[in-house]
Amino acid sequence: MSPGSQISLPTFSPRAFAAFVWYLERYFARHFDAVRVSRAGPPPEVAGSPTMVVANHPSWWDPLMFLYLQARTFEGRPAFGPIDADALAKYRLFTRLGAYGVERGTRRGAARFLAVTRALLDRPESVIWITAQGEFVDPRERPVRLRPGVAHAVWGRRDVAVVPLALEYPFWDERAPQALARFGEPLRWDSAKYARPAAFTQEVEARLEATLDALAAEARSRDAGRFETVLAGRAGVGGMYDRIRALAAAARGRRFDPSHRGGRRV
Repeated sequence: MSPGSQISLPTFSPRAFAAFVWYLERYFARHFDAVRVSRAGPPPEVAGSPTMVVANHPSWWDPLMFLYLQARTFEGRPAFGPIDADALAKYRLFTRLGAYGVERGTRRGAARFLAVTRALLDRPESVIWITAQGEFVDPRERPVRLRPGVAHAVWGRRDVAVVPLALEYPFWDERAPQALARFGEPLRWDSAKYARPAAFTQEVEARLEATLDALAAEARSRDAGRFETVLAGRAGVGGMYDRIRALAAAARGRRFDPSHRGGRRV
């Protein structure tokens, strides 16, 4: 019997996932001006390799963004991710979406994280999403510091692709914020380069920090053309104010554009 078969692994239901992504598209459209992925970042898909996406953790939105980006970038592959055990007990739906509960700050929790994560990485199709900072951190905070679990989970595993992911939710010209993402250059464990897990952690931190810096520059530019818009939300103020504006435009025989700039959104 393989080690992974002795461990209770999380469940990923493709049907539940598809239904939840359908819901997320409508939910995001109400709360974001747009969901955008940097055109300059490398493609995150690493064919034939188990993949660990290591992201910063700026917001409550992050786990939902993981699921939406999974559907857009790793189509057909199952998604998994650790989550605080107490939180998972409150949101049982996520047990069907690949989430596995981990006790924070305990040896038992660390042992379960490593056992489940390494067992999942034995499956080439697995994609594991991790907020390795372990708590909410402003995306501009430097230096980037990650918890050591990632390095220990992939230690000795040259087959695993570790993909940095930078996330931001800035406000541009509209009432709702942007949801911005940029993938970084993948890396793999190499015994010739990394003598200790701490050395690998430092390399992941450096890759993620570089990706965050690149995304920050793109966010400051406010140039939607630098991103692929994977979901367009609802522009404008909304409510009665936009209804009045729409009626006024109709009275003048003009097409009503609710966006702040009044032009075509990229």
